Amino acid sequence: MTSAAAVRRGTRVDKFEERRRELADAALLALADLGYARTSLRTIAEHTKFSHGLLHYYFADKVELITYCVRRYKAACVQRYEGGVGEAATAGELATACADGLAAALGDAPLMHRLWYDLRTQSLFEAAFRDDVAEIDDSLQDMIWRNVRGYADLAGAEPTCSPSEAYALFDGLFQQALLRHLVGTEGALDDLRRGIRELFPRLVA
Repeated sequence: MTSAAAVRRGTRVDKFEERRRELADAALLALADLGYARTSLRTIAEHTKFSHGLLHYYFADKVELITYCVRRYKAACVQRYEGGVGEAATAGELATACADGLAAALGDAPLMHRLWYDLRTQSLFEAAFRDDVAEIDDSLQDMIWRNVRGYADLAGAEPTCSPSEAYALFDGLFQQALLRHLVGTEGALDDLRRGIRELFPRLVA
C-alpha cells in the first residue's frame, strides 16, 4: 500500500511542478519578445505578475527557465501538429496536412519559434543549453521522419534520405519562412506550404 507520507510527497511534487508550469507560461511572452540576450530573471519578473524572488525559487537561473519554457512549447507544437497529419489517407493528403500544420504553427506564434532558434544558436556558446537543445532537436527530427516515412508508405515508395537530411530540409524551409514572415513579407506562409508539399515527393523513390 502507498503510505500517507508518500502521497504527501507526491502531492508536493505535483504542486511544485504545477507552479513551475504556471510561471513558465507567464514568462514565455516576455522571453519571446525580448530574446535570450536581453533577459534576466529580474527582467522577466518585471514583465509578469510574479516577483524576482519567486521566479528564482522555482528556477535556478534564466537558462533553466528558458529551456523549460521552450521544451514545453515545442512539445505542445509537436502534439498539435501530429494530430492533423495522423488522419491523412493518401500521400497527397499527408503532404498537405504537414504543410498546413507547419504554416499554422509558424503563423500562430512566430515569436515563440524565434525564441527557439535563438536558444539553438546560443547553445553553440552556452554549454548549459546543449543537452536540452539536442533533445528538442531530436524530437523534431523524429516528428519529421515519421511523416516522411508515412508519406513513403502511402505512396508505395521508400525514402531516399536519412532522418537528419530530411529534418535539415524541412527546418531550412521553416526558418526561411519565419524570417520572411517576421519582416512582413507577403505570402511567406503560402510559400512555406507550397515548399513543404513539393519537398515530400523529392524525398522518396
